[in-house]
Amino acid sequence: MKAGTRKLLGLLAGGVALGALGPIQAAVAADSGPIKIGVIGEESAVAGASITKAAQLAADDINQAGGVNGRKIEVIVYDDHSSATDAVRAFQRAVKQDHVVAVVASYISEVALAIEPWAARLHTPFITPGAASTLISKNVHDNYDKNKYTFHGYINSAFQADGVCAFSHDVLVGKLHMKTAAIMSEDAAWTTPLDAELAKCLPKAGLKVVDHIRFNPDTTDFTPIFNKIEGEHPDVIETGMAHVGVQPTVQWHQQQVPVPMSGISAQATTSSFWKDTNGAAEGVITYTAATSDVALTPKTIPFAEAYQKKFAASPSYSGYASYDAVQVIADAIKRAKSTDPDKMVAALEKTDLVGTQGRIQFYGKDSQYAHALKYGKDLVTGLFVQWQNGKQVPIWPDSLAKAKIAFPSFIKLNEASSQ
Repeated sequence: MKAGTRKLLGLLAGGVALGALGPIQAAVAADSGPIKIGVIGEESAVAGASITKAAQLAADDINQAGGVNGRKIEVIVYDDHSSATDAVRAFQRAVKQDHVVAVVASYISEVALAIEPWAARLHTPFITPGAASTLISKNVHDNYDKNKYTFHGYINSAFQADGVCAFSHDVLVGKLHMKTAAIMSEDAAWTTPLDAELAKCLPKAGLKVVDHIRFNPDTTDFTPIFNKIEGEHPDVIETGMAHVGVQPTVQWHQQQVPVPMSGISAQATTSSFWKDTNGAAEGVITYTAATSDVALTPKTIPFAEAYQKKFAASPSYSGYASYDAVQVIADAIKRAKSTDPDKMVAALEKTDLVGTQGRIQFYGKDSQYAHALKYGKDLVTGLFVQWQNGKQVPIWPDSLAKAKIAFPSFIKLNEASSQ
């Protein structure tokens, strides 16, 4: 009996000892196991499909280089089906169940804005690699202590508009002598600040705005819109499109609308756009973060080539931003020597990293664009490409241009433009 008692007590003592060691062992495992980053994308959307793929490439590159402080990066992928509700659920699952330390999510502003308060509640660093609404960073500025966990990893709408106006000034006005423009934008959160800035800067660039149309993204027949625009006889249509792109481009070509389309067409940044439009993309001009054959930095082309090799397609603008976002998170963890969210935020705010889009830095909390990607010379500026003969050709800035602008035969430039 005494021997049995001693054996039982020994087993209990061993159990207590093991139980006491459990949390310590768990902590060691947590510090030495993989660093999990959640990536929420829109797998069925043309502009957002490369978010998750690019993030995985970033993790692969980081891991091949030795990981972060000796730990591997593990990307956990979620599809939000272009739904804010699904995105929030994915974010909650990523943090609470899958124990990610940060999240990269979405090219849709409405989705990013839905996630932002959850990043605050769950104290989880969050970077959006494609959403452009300036409201995202305004929320950080207006309530920093609450929303400091959110960062903007792509050029915001106001800066995109400034890019459109700079291109318009240099090329459409300066070289093609255009004088008037019609703004044609989808009705979405990201285009509200875009259109407001375009209305201000296009006239300064030399283009009088003769019409401004905001259409429902569910629009299927663009004939009335194009007819209205043609009636105003603008020299160019300045677009603001991301949720749509294929349908208006196909109808623009089919109806032989004699006005060129420039501005922002996010779907036109993808290599599949030519096939998706059956060649109707010929002549379409769009602003983008980067392109596969322009070395904005030493990282741009190697990333694009690796992406092409693995996925048989070129990344969209959000793919470049997603790759950079994962690299930025890993860099912050390495410098902070911690995955503590507040320490990560402090490190993220000091980011100074050469990415695929350019030099990555974020505006400080006192800026109206708090935690937005810094825009400008020697930082991130983007470039303009035009679809020519099935390829995206860089046309601006002049230092990166590889061809002159060329339009389909149905485009009728005004007399001044054709000189």
